[in-house]
Amino acid sequence: MTIHIDKFNLLRKIKKDSNNSQRRMAKELGFSVGKLNYCLKELKKKGFIKIKSFNKNPNKLKYIYILTPKGITEKANLTIGFMKRKMEEYDELKNELKDENNKNNKNYGFK
Repeated sequence: MTIHIDKFNLLRKIKKDSNNSQRRMAKELGFSVGKLNYCLKELKKKGFIKIKSFNKNPNKLKYIYILTPKGITEKANLTIGFMKRKMEEYDELKNELKDENNKNNKNYGFK
């Protein structure tokens, strides 16, 4: 899994449920909690997310993660890049199948 896919999936997860615990997000994304924590800090440093804690909450581990406008733009750019790659993969597979089909037709005397 590339770093772009990890970042994309994490930004998607935050957009979908900003009130998710780190442990739960890590499990759903297939990350270790340490990896998730590192990624969240990096996204915060880059200005893609805001992290707010509930200081009055007796459970000090409760945070909310919010995509910033910069984070929303980054998510959109990652989505566009992802879709372009998938479209290129589709075209390559389509051409491979077409070539294979032509090769098979030629071998069996079909036109």
